[in-house]
Amino acid sequence: MIMASDSKAQINNVPSQKNPSPVIADGATLQLISNQFSFTEGPATDNDGNVFFTDQPNNKIWKYDTNGKLSVFLSDSGRSNGMFFDKNGNLISCADEHDQLWSISPDGKITVLVKGFHGHLFNGPNDVFVTPAGGIYFTDPYYQRSYWTRKAPDLDGQKVYFLKEKNDAVIVIDDLKKPNGIIGTPDGKYLYVADIEGNKTYKYSIAEDGMLKDQKVFTDQGSDGMTIDNEGNIYLTGNGVTVYNRDGKKIEHIDVSAKWTGNITFWGKERSYLFITASENIYIIKMKVKGVY
Repeated sequence: MIMASDSKAQINNVPSQKNPSPVIADGATLQLISNQFSFTEGPATDNDGNVFFTDQPNNKIWKYDTNGKLSVFLSDSGRSNGMFFDKNGNLISCADEHDQLWSISPDGKITVLVKGFHGHLFNGPNDVFVTPAGGIYFTDPYYQRSYWTRKAPDLDGQKVYFLKEKNDAVIVIDDLKKPNGIIGTPDGKYLYVADIEGNKTYKYSIAEDGMLKDQKVFTDQGSDGMTIDNEGNIYLTGNGVTVYNRDGKKIEHIDVSAKWTGNITFWGKERSYLFITASENIYIIKMKVKGVY
């Protein structure tokens, strides 16, 4: 087990990617930061470039700061999964221990944003995106958790919701098999949602009222977590990381030595490193492009 104090020096023996790559820095290799976790998920980048991520089985949110230091941010995280920072610096978290969506302040104060839909428990909020205007979209697939007493969904179907204001969620997508990864464009115009069971990722236009329209198949690949870079490329996860340009053409694949690659974001003061959560591990790799969140 790698201790946090030694994490920055650890290097993973993964072959370098073929160069030149349209997105990976020339000669860059995947760097293992730590493998001390049980299952990593939900990375989100704050305004300073620090990354916060979850170790869901151990019920913790960790911080990897821009100096390469690992620390525990929150020890009782509500079994947080997907996360995203809002414009006020609050960490919006899919806390599926009790099937809720949380807002966590920079000092760790928790506010429950929504805890059910029309009197029913959510399946288990999984991944979340916050628009530049502050609108919140989250996916709600059903994955049976060992820490739940229930053994079946309380809702009909697995849907995507839009939170207009506290405790007021509305359904915006209801025709996917198992929605999971979600990300939007920094101009607030488009939303990408992955149907991990249907093995497709869709692109939607965002209307002024937050509803979605103009559904289009972006690519025939599903995903767990997702991110986007400053050139509009979309990053999907599962078997490593696969990168598609804004037209849906595959332009890169990053092999990751892990059973499952769960999620990604960009790390660093310049957001010039891709940060990858993959099973017990977290990795970074230097990029030519930069993150927008």
